[in-house]
Amino acid sequence: MAKEKHVSETPATQLLKQHRIPYSEHPYEYVDHGGARESARQLGVDPHQVAKTLIMEDENARPLVVVMHGDMEVSTKNLARQIGAKKVGPCSPGTAQRNSGYMVGGTSPFATRKKMPVWFEASLLDYDVIYLNGGRRGYLIGIAPDTLAKVLAAKPVKVGLAKD
Repeated sequence: MAKEKHVSETPATQLLKQHRIPYSEHPYEYVDHGGARESARQLGVDPHQVAKTLIMEDENARPLVVVMHGDMEVSTKNLARQIGAKKVGPCSPGTAQRNSGYMVGGTSPFATRKKMPVWFEASLLDYDVIYLNGGRRGYLIGIAPDTLAKVLAAKPVKVGLAKD
């Protein structure tokens, strides 16, 4: 029997273990700017089932987390409207890293450095398992999507836009 590649713990996996949340580990070869599409290709899963974690901010520079299908974009206008903000947009990579504690390309919604509200695309709940970043580049975890709501008090939104 082949030995599985060992992946060291991250703050995200420590949190999941602490809450006794089952998850699977899926290391892959990280590619700069490959994103969810590249990880999905390497793992042989549907890119729609791979979720990306985005750190954004509102008009007052308050950070928030958005978990979106890997093959979609976020309608920031719809997001702002649904969460009661005037405006929402992506923050700089440096700000995202300071708020999350994770390197861009390895951001997990779990165990972020700063406590931030978490919003997720409601249609992620259509899957039994979604794949999202486990806290380091080249490392996805498979979890039940309702875990986001349970562990992070995340709220569903409908803000996905098809990518061109």
